[in-house]
Amino acid sequence: MMGIRIVGLGKKLPEMCLTNDEIATMVDTSDEWIKTRTGIEKRRVSVTETTHQLATQAALEALKESGLEAEEIDLVIVATVSPDTNMPSTASLVARNIGAVKARCFDLSAACSGFIFASEVAISMMKQSHYKNVLVIGAEVLSTRLDWSDRGTCVIFGDGAGAVIYQQSTEINQIHCIEIGTDPEGAELILLPTQTEKNKFYEGEIKRPVISMNGRQVYAFSTTKVPESIKQVVDKSGLAVEEIDWFILHQANSRIMDSVARKLNVPKERFIKNIAEYGNTSAASIPMALYDARKQLKPGDKIILSGFGAGLTWGTMLLEW
Repeated sequence: MMGIRIVGLGKKLPEMCLTNDEIATMVDTSDEWIKTRTGIEKRRVSVTETTHQLATQAALEALKESGLEAEEIDLVIVATVSPDTNMPSTASLVARNIGAVKARCFDLSAACSGFIFASEVAISMMKQSHYKNVLVIGAEVLSTRLDWSDRGTCVIFGDGAGAVIYQQSTEINQIHCIEIGTDPEGAELILLPTQTEKNKFYEGEIKRPVISMNGRQVYAFSTTKVPESIKQVVDKSGLAVEEIDWFILHQANSRIMDSVARKLNVPKERFIKNIAEYGNTSAASIPMALYDARKQLKPGDKIILSGFGAGLTWGTMLLEW
């Protein structure tokens, strides 16, 4: 029976680091206010780096770790809501940059759940076709999509990219279960309009598109749906929540992760957190957190990856290290 294993991980961050104290000089907030409500202390902000450049560097690191040649990559999927261009896809630009000349390429938009959605698509395609090596990347430059006078959003988001290479295996299966979902009734709770101009016949005001969010409702959604999704995946895999060694959630808010831990009756120490360093990097947050966590992971560890965000979307994956 064909299985799927992870053979490479990569991460890339912009050079500029922006602290809470520095943000407090631009908007009415403070380091204490941000840390208390989000757990964030700093984040990376792109000045010259683009989404596809960050994605390319993360991909190159994952490729080096895998031992594969770029020509062996059959499929590239980039999860992003902040592409540099609507066409070509970010995935096509990454494939060109790394030399993956045989890869099929496309982008996927599922916001902060994007990496889990892209992984579900990638693994499904691997099981149903001839794709052997698949590169999945979460990459975002959200700093260019923010209203830097809105403390409800500008303090939260950061930029970065994380990459994973999945490979078919006849001996090892690391990916045990994936479930994804969408509640379109909450579609407008987190918004990022497209960056387009109106046509020549439009006479109204043109506003710069930026992220807006109903924080309270998103918090209520995530703290309810995420533990439900995790339980569903764990149950489907024939395990108990107590048997899961590590939980890697989308790094949206430290309080959300703590709430999920309480609802699952799991010590919060088993929840991997890097939100203090990077903030909310949307589709990039889960692969970046997995990358950072790997030094403490042991063979056989059972790990839950769970994302949630705009759409409203959610997705959970159970893998074995």
